[in-house]
Amino acid sequence: MALQSSGVTFRKILSHFPEELSLAFAYGSGVYRQAGPNSDQKNAMMDFVFTVDDPVAWHTKNLKKNRSHYSLLKFLGPKIITSIQNNYGAGVYYNSLITCDSRLIKYGVISTSILIEDLLNWNNLYIAGRLQKPVKIVAMNENVILRSALDKNLRSAVTAAFLMLPESFSEEDLFIEIAGLSYSGDFRMVVGEDKTKVLNIVKPNIAHFRELYGSILQENPQVVYKTQQGRLEIDKSPEGQFTQLMTLPKTLQQQINHIMDPPGKNRDVDETLFQVAHDPDCGDAVRLGMKKSMIYSSLKLHKMWKGWLRKTS
Repeated sequence: MALQSSGVTFRKILSHFPEELSLAFAYGSGVYRQAGPNSDQKNAMMDFVFTVDDPVAWHTKNLKKNRSHYSLLKFLGPKIITSIQNNYGAGVYYNSLITCDSRLIKYGVISTSILIEDLLNWNNLYIAGRLQKPVKIVAMNENVILRSALDKNLRSAVTAAFLMLPESFSEEDLFIEIAGLSYSGDFRMVVGEDKTKVLNIVKPNIAHFRELYGSILQENPQVVYKTQQGRLEIDKSPEGQFTQLMTLPKTLQQQINHIMDPPGKNRDVDETLFQVAHDPDCGDAVRLGMKKSMIYSSLKLHKMWKGWLRKTS
């Protein structure tokens, strides 16, 4: 269930920041109840993401308004902060451990264009992965391209999960699979703390996941969604799987092609996906592709971060 923080709480916090936001959302245990030992979240830190069309202009205003939020980077100015935001890490710049309206918050700033890319192609699934789980949208403008990309990200999450699940499964199975996508791409391989974390996110929030995905599931011609029993049946024919594979985000398709295309063959992605669709182990190929995507993006981020540290030291 959502915590008692009303929309007013979020909007009051938002009023401390420059207004030019294409999207602002709050997420995590400070917003949605989670199961487990840390379930008393009344004083938990609230996490926000602010999406901005022009990061340099936004940071310029925010440095005037909230200079103390920034680390030593404030002395380097808004252009350098934006350069770090766009080119290192996952395209997000975070200010953490900020007290705002008597609440402890952390907020990340991401460029609208970088977020749209991630939502459509799953370049690193960092913010796109957050948006596959229930979040509290606090502000949103009329950017049609962004709205369409947010919807596509949810549809892609459903499709990837469908390919990795058996013919018949429960809503909870589906939501656990989706919530685990942005971890290692293979929920069965997620161990210890992360596995518990995924279950703790899903179990108390089934209703919120249903709200997020219900209409997508009901409109999907490839699934029978028995809402009363909370069960789903999916088309597992090669034709059905090929249709699903063809709508996956580009980065994931390329990773599946990379894994499944034998050396020297250099097949088109479409050809590889057609073959995978006819393979009884289709789901495993998608899992592996997902895992490779996550490893690839975390290595890329690690490399970029090291590069920045070298430049600044």
